Amino acid sequence: MLELRDLSFTINKDGEDVPLIDKASLKVPAGHFMAIVGPSGCGKSTLLKLIAGINVESEGNLFWNGRDLSTEGDLEPAEIGYVPQFGIAYDQLTVEESIESAVRLRVKTRGRQAFHGLVDRVLEQTGLDPLRHRPVRVLSGGQKRRLALAMELVTDPVLLLADEVTSGLDPKSEEEIVRLMHALSRKHHRIVVNVTHSLANLDLYDSVLVLHEGRVVYHGQPRALDHYFSVDEVEDIYPRLSKRSAEAWNSSWEKHRDDYYQALDSASKALEVEQEEVDATVDDSPDLTKSAATPGFIAQFFALFFRRCRIFARDGGQLFLQIAILLGFPVLVILFALNGVGETRSLSDRLPTTLEEYQQEKEIVEHNLNLGGLVSGLVMFQVILLALMASNNAAREIAAERLIFEKEKLGGVRPSTYLLSKLAFLGMLVVIQSVWMAVFVQNICHIPTVQFMPQMLLLLLANAAMTSICLGISSMAKTADQASLLSIYLVGFQLPLSGAVLALPSVAGWITRPFISAYWSWAGIMNSLEGSFRSAVDKVTDTWLAPSWICYAVLIVHIVIGLFFAYVGVKKSRWE
Repeated sequence: MLELRDLSFTINKDGEDVPLIDKASLKVPAGHFMAIVGPSGCGKSTLLKLIAGINVESEGNLFWNGRDLSTEGDLEPAEIGYVPQFGIAYDQLTVEESIESAVRLRVKTRGRQAFHGLVDRVLEQTGLDPLRHRPVRVLSGGQKRRLALAMELVTDPVLLLADEVTSGLDPKSEEEIVRLMHALSRKHHRIVVNVTHSLANLDLYDSVLVLHEGRVVYHGQPRALDHYFSVDEVEDIYPRLSKRSAEAWNSSWEKHRDDYYQALDSASKALEVEQEEVDATVDDSPDLTKSAATPGFIAQFFALFFRRCRIFARDGGQLFLQIAILLGFPVLVILFALNGVGETRSLSDRLPTTLEEYQQEKEIVEHNLNLGGLVSGLVMFQVILLALMASNNAAREIAAERLIFEKEKLGGVRPSTYLLSKLAFLGMLVVIQSVWMAVFVQNICHIPTVQFMPQMLLLLLANAAMTSICLGISSMAKTADQASLLSIYLVGFQLPLSGAVLALPSVAGWITRPFISAYWSWAGIMNSLEGSFRSAVDKVTDTWLAPSWICYAVLIVHIVIGLFFAYVGVKKSRWE
């Protein structure tokens, strides 16, 4: 049984406490199908989130089978299913793959046969078996609602909560979804609660809870609604509610509640007897193919990682962009040195005595200066383009799927596992991009470093640092667009604040330099140049070049800082 006792949820708005749910009390027996209805903004979704444990109550208590969830802990992830208003499946996956992903993340199964048996059972139970190979992106609204329900049924939850799953559907599809939820409530004594703005199909519910301005104003059988509210048609209830205050409606309900609850209790007992007779003729033994325990860290990691790779491979636009960037950006670099960087020239040991000798030495100096500027520019160009790659890699990686992640976190996905799967995927991109950039450019331009490996490592660290920072931004941002914009701004500041092109004033350089990863990668590579080229670079820039070990250390610190904010962001709840 689910029971609410004087449950309240209050927010602070403009310095005042505003109750969104005000002392809600009700009981929902096992095997019950309840609708929560009311005008827009009355607190329906807020109440459902309180029951789901997404919102934390300000006052009151929430009980499950006599256990106080406020003090004794929330329901286990496998015990509760929550279907939000937004889509929880990826468009690039098929129906079957979406359910398989839900099973891998939420259910321990005993072998492949048990795994596929569970997937097949859920598909059959929700009527999705004929659509199992259909991509999510081509499903109708009603089919997507069925899929969302199916993904929650993989754990056989004893409490299933649905938030506006019939919103925007045509009447036929709406009735099909409501009938499906009705059928689900009759199996395994499951409680199903559906938030809906629609007043159609109320006869399929065991009870209806009506909210008005955060207060309970009715909870009883649907057939008694018109009598209680003194209306001819159920659709007239909302206009009727607006004619009295929520406090007045609630006071009226408190006076008549016992009478309506007696009728509801009688109906619930009759339903319970009927259900026991059905259970006696049906094998309702526990399903031994799975455990209520959440899969381990490693199992969740591989499920998330391979799902991300599959989505990436099927996203034609993103895949084309990645390939175009991977091939195009190094080409942009080598355009400035198709014939290679060349060699520096040495000045004569003796002073020039003729105009011709003076002119030759002038040409040598100009040649060396040009080479110094070219090498410095080529290295910085690589670093900046890798920063752009990093931004494209990570800016939207978490923010774009934030709500899906929040839903999966509620279902038992560990934030650390989720973040590690992102790092594995992005790390793969970083290595491919950085190594290809370094090898391709080096083979054509021949940047004159003493050793190639330090150059490649510094480029890789620059990419990894910017990827980590952008991932942290993505994790902390409220929207994907906000994360993308902030990341692009960050990349845009790399070149002017690095000091590689124009030296910054000393004070400004010391203030900004610690935050500019492009500087540290560039400076480290400049330190690894052959002696004559290093001297040439020193003559074309006034920017201080930090020692190599500091460059490595700072870039690693940037990576750690980015990962820290990424972890803080994924740990934080961000439903809205």
